[in-house]
This record gives sequence, structure tokens and C-alpha cells, in this order.
Amino acid sequence: MRVAVGTDHAGFSLKASVVDAIVAAGHEVVDCGAYSIDPNDDYPDFAEGVSRAVLDGRAERAVLVCGSGVGASVAANKFPGIRSALCHDTFSAHQGVEDDAMNVLTLGARVIGPSLAAELVATFLRAKFSGLERHQRRLNKIKAFEKS
Repeated sequence: MRVAVGTDHAGFSLKASVVDAIVAAGHEVVDCGAYSIDPNDDYPDFAEGVSRAVLDGRAERAVLVCGSGVGASVAANKFPGIRSALCHDTFSAHQGVEDDAMNVLTLGARVIGPSLAAELVATFLRAKFSGLERHQRRLNKIKAFEKS
């Protein structure tokens, strides 16, 4: 699987751990920046980068990191077809994929450390959408929202 990664300056400290976890799980990284710490960069730019990578097929999923994770997740969810969630526990990281077809995992570098980030990324990447009727029905309703 190809996995896009994007971090702003506040999330940059977790980038190496995220990339290492993706590679250790046997996946390919699509690097959407940041490539260095720039205190003047803005998380919406990286949310756009990973979202477009997923939407145009350069990546199947993405991991997005900012300071809290909140702003980046909000920004990513503005793109129709993106289902981003801020997860700081393993249950949410897999359940979000299994039940809700989450395709962007968002993390807060000022909230969690590198070990937990790596565990969350691995959990997110192992998870598969269940396709159960009730989950597909709910996903279809969300897709209808995006079209209205």
C-alpha cells in the first residue's frame, strides 16, 4: 500500500517515527512534506497534500500530523472522499477503518510520543473496512452528504 505522510512544523518531530512505522509494516511512503521545520508553515497545506494524494490515487491512505491533530483533521475532512480522524488510542485507529472507512489517520505530536505514534500507524494500516451492511449504509449516507 502507498501511504501519504504530511506534517507541519509542530508535527515534524513525529515524522521519522511515522515513516519508519509505515516502512516496517511493508508499505511505501508518499512524502507530502514538510521537509524541514518552518515555523511559518500551515497545517492546511499538508492536509491538502495528503488528501489530494489519496483522492488522485497516488496513495491509498494517509497519516497527517500537526501539534494537536485537531486542525489538520478538520482541514482534511473538507475534501470530499476524505475521512480523517484524530486517534490517540489503538481501538479508534482500527475501528475507524473497520466501521467508518477512515482513510486518513491524524495524530497530535504535542499529545503523543513516537512509540505510540508508531503503534497507531501500524494498527491503522493493518485494519480493513468490514463492508458490513450497516457500515456500508452509513458510509453511503456520508457520501450523499458530500454530494449535497
